[in-house]
Amino acid sequence: MMNLILFDDPAIRVHLLPFTFTRPVANIRVGILTIAEKWAVRLQTKPSFLTESYLQPKFPQLVGDNNLYINGAVCPTRELVAAVEELPIGASLTRADGLLIAHRTDKMLTQMPLVDPATTQVFGKSFTAIERIWEIMLANSAQIKTDFAVITSGRMSQPITDPFTYAYGAENIFLEEGATIRASILNAESGPIYIGRNAQINEGSVIIGPFALGTESVVQWGSRMRQNTSIGPYCKIGGEVGGSVLFGYSAKQHDGYLGNSVIGEWCNLGANTNTSNLKNDYTNVKLHSYTTGQLEDSGQMFAGLFMGDFTRAGISTMFNTGTVVGVNANVFGSGFQPKHIPSFSWGGVENGFTPYRIDKALQVAREAYGRRGRAFDEVEEAILTAISQQ
Repeated sequence: MMNLILFDDPAIRVHLLPFTFTRPVANIRVGILTIAEKWAVRLQTKPSFLTESYLQPKFPQLVGDNNLYINGAVCPTRELVAAVEELPIGASLTRADGLLIAHRTDKMLTQMPLVDPATTQVFGKSFTAIERIWEIMLANSAQIKTDFAVITSGRMSQPITDPFTYAYGAENIFLEEGATIRASILNAESGPIYIGRNAQINEGSVIIGPFALGTESVVQWGSRMRQNTSIGPYCKIGGEVGGSVLFGYSAKQHDGYLGNSVIGEWCNLGANTNTSNLKNDYTNVKLHSYTTGQLEDSGQMFAGLFMGDFTRAGISTMFNTGTVVGVNANVFGSGFQPKHIPSFSWGGVENGFTPYRIDKALQVAREAYGRRGRAFDEVEEAILTAISQQ
């Protein structure tokens, strides 16, 4: 039986910080599903992970005698799934530029082997690989459409029963069991709308597809959800959001604009938090690079906020175009915040930043978990402690 292991490409992982501080590359959400969930659905098996040593206790590697290692940055397609399934033991699959897509082996690996041309196949068809943080939002629209087709194939949507809700393109809307919509407008004419199990869309909201709302997430009343937006599970979202991805367990419940942004897990954006996603001179947005410590040209005109897990923003916080915030920061105060805020920072541009005490950060994380009925255990604590020490 094939054993699926999703590996972190070290060169890609560092470009996906701050999100990969707290998760393997494959646990990045793009579209409706995380990359790991996409492979799990396609191959009908539960994956394990080859990732950083401090993450392995939470994301262990499980091996057998037929191990298929797949690059965790690569999103599957039908043709790609067929190609990796046909790989013989000892063979590799690469992209034309040499990027390792997959390797099959009967051994346990602690790092991926050098590609052997004698046993390597080149995959020549197109596919999506998430190699930079802005590519999460760029790929989101297409991935919503792809995931929607896979998830809903052969299944029947729950009906929209609310008489005061109007749906455009109703054939492109799918509701999982327990999903509720009240007095809202859903427009799926330009792309599908997926509403997860027990999710809620409350009164007076407008939803434009492509759009995804995860399990038990809530769209607050009077919200405006623009196209190309994915809200992961157990989120609470409100105000105006467009072209953005929230991984899960995060909240932006109040008015304020979030555009062309990516928000990790366990984050909170206070009331009237706003992001700029377009420069006044219409030039490309530059973002902080963890590889160089400098600003890197994204090649994109639109790019907003990229926020790592457990970070919180106080009311009326203003984030500049192309701001990158690390893990477990607490940001507040008037004025536009700096373009990069390191992990475990406390404060704002007005009065400066001080280090966020690890004991206080862990206490807040523990409380956040408890509010969602989850236990913040020693494994979670060890991950945040390791990040703080970096």
